[in-house]
Amino acid sequence: MTHTPLPGAERIAEPVHVGGPDAPWHRVREAMDRHGNAVVHTTWGEWLTTVVADPALRPLLGRDWQRFRRTEDPTTRYRFAASRLATKYTAAAALRIAPAGIDLAYKAGGRPYLRGLDQIDVSLTHTEDLIAVGISRDGRIGVDSEPADRQMSYELLQRQVLTPAERAALEGLPAARRTAELLCLWTLKEAYTKALGQGMRLGFTKFGFGAGNGGLRAPDGSPAAEDEWAFVTHRVLGSRYLLSVARQDAGLNSSPDTAAHTMFDEGFMEAVAELLD
Repeated sequence: MTHTPLPGAERIAEPVHVGGPDAPWHRVREAMDRHGNAVVHTTWGEWLTTVVADPALRPLLGRDWQRFRRTEDPTTRYRFAASRLATKYTAAAALRIAPAGIDLAYKAGGRPYLRGLDQIDVSLTHTEDLIAVGISRDGRIGVDSEPADRQMSYELLQRQVLTPAERAALEGLPAARRTAELLCLWTLKEAYTKALGQGMRLGFTKFGFGAGNGGLRAPDGSPAAEDEWAFVTHRVLGSRYLLSVARQDAGLNSSPDTAAHTMFDEGFMEAVAELLD
């Protein structure tokens, strides 16, 4: 596994490969304890046995069960279930609870969140057979992935994706290197806008990244943030995919105690209590 270093990259945990329910989930807990965040990657095929044969699939999927049942195309259905299971198992490992105890819900636009766990942020990405999940207790997190060999046309996309400063930095590069840099910038920008909850609604030309290890930049190339955001891009699964992570340090309490019973917000617990009365 190789990665592109950017400022603060050491504050983002190294991605952990998880091959299904029996993966080394203790590494997720260790990453949360050390960094306040964790990133995992897997493939949907590694969860296929669980999706097809596990009698506990329905309670594991929870509110996603009906969508799973309604999806007609088998590949799409299995990939959907695998991505939700990977997200729940990741969150469960981080919070030290059973995966079925995770209530995965969705904000407008489809961004997942953990209902009742207001301090925990989660991000999901999938492309081809890759699934990746990021989770953080200290602020927002976003993950994005692309096949490393994806061909993006610099000529067609430069003015929609790059700031003037980024175009100036890339213009003099050989064509192959320029295309590779464009793809890397694309995944970083996707990860950052996902972390902000904006997706592609935030134009990619409104912010950029400095050449080399320059970090987050304004369109003119001037620094746009100091220590609040950290970024990194990894090559995973035999370097077949780029996996970029954007992570915010919001200055929240970074106590290593992420057990679920200490993380539930009061409003959620009050609502539960009312239902039980």
